[in-house]
Amino acid sequence: MTRILSFIAVFALLLTSCEGPQGPPGFDGFDGQDGGIIVSSAFEITLDLDASNNYEYIEAYNFEVFPTDVTLVYVLWETLNGQDIWRLMPQTVQFNDGNLVYNYDFTQLDVRFFLDGTTDFSLLDASFTQNQVFRVVVIPADNIGKTDYSNIEVVMALYDITAFTKR
Repeated sequence: MTRILSFIAVFALLLTSCEGPQGPPGFDGFDGQDGGIIVSSAFEITLDLDASNNYEYIEAYNFEVFPTDVTLVYVLWETLNGQDIWRLMPQTVQFNDGNLVYNYDFTQLDVRFFLDGTTDFSLLDASFTQNQVFRVVVIPADNIGKTDYSNIEVVMALYDITAFTKR
């Protein structure tokens, strides 16, 4: 029995002391630097969404957006005690005659803000259509799925984004 234990001990010692050849070097980061930070871009825009623009507005980006990037849009929902409260779009407001949806879509070139829903937009109070503030955040696809994007403060802090007013 001691011979078997001795054999196992020697065999285990041999296996743990072996080292194979070094593998090939890995790839550099996206920008040629290891561990490069993936940067996000953002901007803020104030819009009127009314009959004169068919309740929509298209804004071109003023920066490069890659085909794999994702655009998120937040609407300034309210201000409470001087603190802005943002909501990730789409957002729905219910009325007696239907609903209003603040929505958006995007391409690599621009983002489109629009009203959708079943209510009569022409009967809406101006507070629902005039001076609407939106914050647009473009997230590199490498970062998708790593964060809860419903909280704009978390997103802005994570990607070190300082929004600016575009219009």
